[in-house]
Order: sequence, then structure tokens, then C-alpha cells
Amino acid sequence: MSTIDLSSDLKGNAYPGRGIVLGRTGDGKHAAIAYFIMGRSENSRNRIFVSDGSGIKTQAFDPSKLTDPSLIIYSPIRVIGNDTIVTNGDQTDTVFESLKAGKRFEDALRSRTFEPDPPNFTPRISGIVRIKDGGLFYALSILKSDRGNDASALRFFYEYENPVDGEGRFIHTYRCDGNPIPSFEGEPKSVAIKGDLDSFTESIWESLNADNKVSLFTRFISLADGGVETRIINKHS
Repeated sequence: MSTIDLSSDLKGNAYPGRGIVLGRTGDGKHAAIAYFIMGRSENSRNRIFVSDGSGIKTQAFDPSKLTDPSLIIYSPIRVIGNDTIVTNGDQTDTVFESLKAGKRFEDALRSRTFEPDPPNFTPRISGIVRIKDGGLFYALSILKSDRGNDASALRFFYEYENPVDGEGRFIHTYRCDGNPIPSFEGEPKSVAIKGDLDSFTESIWESLNADNKVSLFTRFISLADGGVETRIINKHS
């Protein structure tokens, strides 16, 4: 699989939906994480990211306009020990509780399925970043319907041991815009991880469709000592 330019890929897709990027910085010193959300409806667009301890949560920008909190209000990022969990829904909590009980990332997600939002049946995308003894491991997952068949769930897991410098993997919920919206297909894309945290963040935010983008979270985690730097950008602020 060839490595593509993340910015170019985003600019060429008006609606990838929600997306996760995990990888390693070019200098090899940090794990890199990005999570973004987009929206087409007023309810989906009426959101912001806010800090919540070592993680983040979504909340309504204007509570008076919130019509349905299900599927849009959740904690995208939670941290437990050396593990950082990132997902596009309340399966973050499922993974957190599984790890807390000594189980695995995959165990948690095998108990979940795609979102109950016909006709799209939005995939659940999830990731985990683990830093231990200066080493880096990460994994990604997608849970989706079998080509829109809500009676058939497909679960895919991808693991990346000791990833190379300056490279990451990108997975998103939708292949492109549509009605119904087609789900992501294939394995996560190999993308270049470039620059420092600010340039990495700006590159993603500026590449997302201006009408549909809602919020972006990015974080670099030091492999040496676990120290973190985080950025949050909200369209509504």
C-alpha cells in the first residue's frame, strides 16, 4: 500500500464523516492522534469538543437546538493507563470498561455493532494507542453493515506494531457523500504524518470541507515519558 498525502485525500472528499488518524511523527518521538467530526444536519453540526479530564467529550453548542442526543453526544477520547482510546461513539466507554476488566480492545468491540441509523447504518470506527517502554502499538477497527444489510454485521481489526516514523493510518465512516451515505471500504489508508502538532492540526482542519466540518481533536504523546500536547478546534466557538 502506497502512502498518500492526508491533506489531499481530505480535500478530495466533501464528506468522509468522522475520521481517525493514528501514527508516529516524523522524528519518531511521538504518537500522533487526530479525530474529527463532520455533519450535514443541524443537529449534527450543533456540536463542539470540550476537555474532559485526560480525554474529551462532545456537547451541544446551543442546547436549545439539540433535538436528539443519541449517537452525537459521547466521549470520543478516554485514557486508561498507557492506553488512549479514540472512537466515533459510545463504544469508547465499552472499550474503557473492557480494558479496566483486563480484557482486550477486540473483546469490547465484538459486543458492539454499527449505529442504528437507517438507511446509513453508520460504521463504528475505533482506535487504541498504547505506549510502553518507549515503544508504540496502535490498532484500528471498523464495525459496519454488509452493504446496508442491517441483519449482517462485519467486524474488521487492524494492528500496527512498532510503526515506522512519519507514517500513520486513516479510517473514516463514509466513503463519500450520498443518500444513503456509502460506508468506508477497504483497510485503513496509509498517510504521511508531517510537521509539529500545530502544523499537523492546521493541515487537517484546513483540508476538511468548510460547510461540513464541525470539530477536530489532535494529540502528540511522547514515547519517552508519556507527556501529551493537545489541540482542539471547533467551528462554533
